[in-house]
Amino acid sequence: MKIKFIHTADIHLGSRFNNASFPGDIAKIRRQEMWSTFHDIVSLAHKEKVDFLFISGDLFESELITLGDLKRINEAFKSIQDTQILITPGNHDTYGEKSPYKLISWSENVNIFKAQELSLIEFTDLNTNIYGFAWSEKYISNEFRYNMDPLDKDKNNILMLHGDIYNKKSNYFPIDKNYLKKLSFDYVALGHVHKPDIQENGIVYPGSPEPLDFGEIGSHGVILGQLQDSRVQTKFITMSKRQFLNEELYLHPEMTYQEIINIIQSYHGRERNLYRLSLLGLVDSDIDMDQVINDVNKEFYYIEINNQVEPDYDLDKIMNQNSDNIIGLFIKEMRKKDLEDIEVKNALYLGLQALLKEKV
Repeated sequence: MKIKFIHTADIHLGSRFNNASFPGDIAKIRRQEMWSTFHDIVSLAHKEKVDFLFISGDLFESELITLGDLKRINEAFKSIQDTQILITPGNHDTYGEKSPYKLISWSENVNIFKAQELSLIEFTDLNTNIYGFAWSEKYISNEFRYNMDPLDKDKNNILMLHGDIYNKKSNYFPIDKNYLKKLSFDYVALGHVHKPDIQENGIVYPGSPEPLDFGEIGSHGVILGQLQDSRVQTKFITMSKRQFLNEELYLHPEMTYQEIINIIQSYHGRERNLYRLSLLGLVDSDIDMDQVINDVNKEFYYIEINNQVEPDYDLDKIMNQNSDNIIGLFIKEMRKKDLEDIEVKNALYLGLQALLKEKV
């Protein structure tokens, strides 16, 4: 029997972005956009008429989510009654003694794994068995092991886990990828890692549908999949409202002020995405890079610029203009050293910057 599903994780509703570099007004907008994307996922489930919506942990932030937020989530789930929703609580939305999951009565189509051990939920009408594991504490250092009866190969068998397949010493539920393969589940719906990663054997991290910071660059979304006769097909669907992008731009001394401005302003999606830009290389010493940065800032929705460019000084010209003062003497002494040495060159440029600024 064929089943159709959406797989998501790490939505982090309620996040306050306390450790983010961007300001509070943008953080507020990002919180609203995360909610909007959550509703978009529910709408996609309705549009695609999926049988299952898998949420592999960190649906929300337990310490920040409100009762009103929980009711809003539940109302959205209730709107897709024909879709069974499976939730495996993770390290940010643990199913412990004071779990927010216990504060409301969830819609009949919502199925929450509640035990910190592998459990089974059967859907006989869809010929599907779904296995899941709930976190009840913030850290789990014990490696995952399968402790259930043998899989019924006549059914679709899906495993939902929130953990780390990349680090066997992780405190966030280490999972041995090779061990997972041997278990022969038809699909393994993982969560915890915020970057999408579709491994072989149907082992999949969908990533967070909305990126949270500059450590989560690139496209973000959900997995739309279907499973039939142990054959799984998946498609990544982009959902995020914005992207975080890290860029490097190398400048050279022949570039004019306006050319530098034009290149920076040519970045795609500058009115929507969040950029972190490193400026490298050499520029004409007469170009005011602070003014460049000021001019381009207003052209971006959000940009952080790390200015590492060095001024390209015409040493002969400066020597001729300052032969009788400390600037000329400084250049003369520095030229006795190896100017190909990056540390010597940096010392020369830093010294010149300071001396020329004093002269002005």
